[in-house]
Amino acid sequence: MAPVVMVIGVARYLGARLARSLSQDPAVGRVIGVDVVEPGFDIGTTEFVEADIRTSAITQAVARSGAEIVVHMNVLATQADAGGRIPQKEINVIGTMQLLAACQRSDSVRKVVVKSSTAVYGSFPNAPALLAEDRVPVNVSRRGYEKDASEVESYVRGFSRRRPDIDVTILRFANVIGPQIRTALSEYFLLPVVPVVLGRDPRFQLIHEDDAIEALHKVTVEDRPGIVNVAGDGFLVLRKAL
Repeated sequence: MAPVVMVIGVARYLGARLARSLSQDPAVGRVIGVDVVEPGFDIGTTEFVEADIRTSAITQAVARSGAEIVVHMNVLATQADAGGRIPQKEINVIGTMQLLAACQRSDSVRKVVVKSSTAVYGSFPNAPALLAEDRVPVNVSRRGYEKDASEVESYVRGFSRRRPDIDVTILRFANVIGPQIRTALSEYFLLPVVPVVLGRDPRFQLIHEDDAIEALHKVTVEDRPGIVNVAGDGFLVLRKAL
């Protein structure tokens, strides 16, 4: 039987694209999109529900929908998306806690997918060029979005322990870039004169927006529990990317 999928965060570009992609998949029964405002992007035949994940409204939305799969796309990377640092943290951390509580109480939810970020690894002066999983320091000082993403993953892991019957997938994305998405990094690349640090050509990884949506779609319709880094092969240096 085709599942009911709920996508949280459809008012933003990637959330809307994922909802539209899932609504066009014959293997999916219904798609329900949730956000505090109506999306300005095409979401296909997705049913829109207005709800704030920071409140108990999300519990009611999950219960009424009968959602079997919940995809959390609403961890905000920039303060501008939320209207400031305080609302950003509330949406990211408090919102995730409320959403997970709703899923924990649900009798229908069998899978939770969370869009996370490679920012959870943090950044520090003596970091190696390539960071292996067994070399990730645990005492790195994190602030802002890095800290939010780490806390979100911590809550998700706790949820997984409390509800081992629910499959949990966390996708840690590198910076997403493409012809339509607008982020702080894409705006940086669009500057008429791009400032760089003299004598430094940093390495970084990117993922194309189409590949990001394909990865999210795949783990939604297939059973692939676990934590996965999602990035393009290898790495780029800044000057080559420019």
